Amino acid sequence: MDVRARDKVHAIKWSSDRLLLLDQRLLPERKEYISIATCRDATRAIRDMVVRGAPAIGITAAYAVVLAAREHVVASPKQWREAIKTDLQELSEARPTAVNLRWAVDRMRSTIASAPDSDPLGYLLAEAKSIHDQDIAANRRMGALGADLLNKHATVLTHCNAGALATGGYGTALGVIRAGFAAGKIKHIYAGETRPWLQGARLTAWELLQEDIPVMLLPDSAAAHVMRSHGLDWVIVGADRVAANGDVANKIGTYSLAVLAREHGVGFMVVAPTSTIDRHLDAGADIEIELRDSEEVLTCGGRRIAPEGARAFNAVFDITPAELIDYLVTEKGVVERPDATGIRALYDDPR
Repeated sequence: MDVRARDKVHAIKWSSDRLLLLDQRLLPERKEYISIATCRDATRAIRDMVVRGAPAIGITAAYAVVLAAREHVVASPKQWREAIKTDLQELSEARPTAVNLRWAVDRMRSTIASAPDSDPLGYLLAEAKSIHDQDIAANRRMGALGADLLNKHATVLTHCNAGALATGGYGTALGVIRAGFAAGKIKHIYAGETRPWLQGARLTAWELLQEDIPVMLLPDSAAAHVMRSHGLDWVIVGADRVAANGDVANKIGTYSLAVLAREHGVGFMVVAPTSTIDRHLDAGADIEIELRDSEEVLTCGGRRIAPEGARAFNAVFDITPAELIDYLVTEKGVVERPDATGIRALYDDPR
């Protein structure tokens, strides 16, 4: 059975030679798919937050390469490999922080180089679908590994959205929560609202309820109170990039949750596939943090919530130091108290 058919939530679909993206800007009010016919459309969809979440962005990019190749093979069958380079460069720069985007484009570049002249599009599409399927399999593996770390009847808090909407399916942090809930290890789930895009309120709460998993929404500013007064056991989050020393870039607010968790004796778990690990960056300080339009903070739902003349700081991500992380869960295994040595061990790399 197709691994993608086992989930109720599908953010990315390939159908009838088109890429279909669930428009996450409209959830939970409306569930609508946008048909993506060109690589330029896919690049714009990534930049405009139609699709978000590091693994999902990478998978979208892989399919976008297929769309670009189709256009150039038709227009220039002899020189398509050269003609596609501009599209690939623009695609890889659509968003700067999540490493999965460049990882997927680089993997598809390698596939372009080895694609047969007889059927290059079929060859590229098979690779994009493989990236998609491998992500789902990795998420299910991480879900099982992370759930094994949970105590019985745990209360957990997650931040932003790291579920099926942010991945090829099943989810990273939400994959652990789904597996833990199914095993009877989780009794209560909090989802932080996650300003300014409200991914926790709009997406995580919606996604969990689609799977009949109860969830309580938590204002971002209430996390410390809940940790002190409600017996929170775990904070479980995803990641957009992991540096070689174990530092993690994730949705803004993750760092403060890690500090609060350490202060209150709450476990802190990061769940991310190895495609999110950037071994070329020594530490989190080297990760570029995306800054978006201040209007995203100054408005909500298209309505202005701040006075004219007010300015806003809108960093999308922050860096959580490795020393604040109890476990990094990947499809290759679990790293306790991640550091450079633990990251290298995932690759059996003695360097």
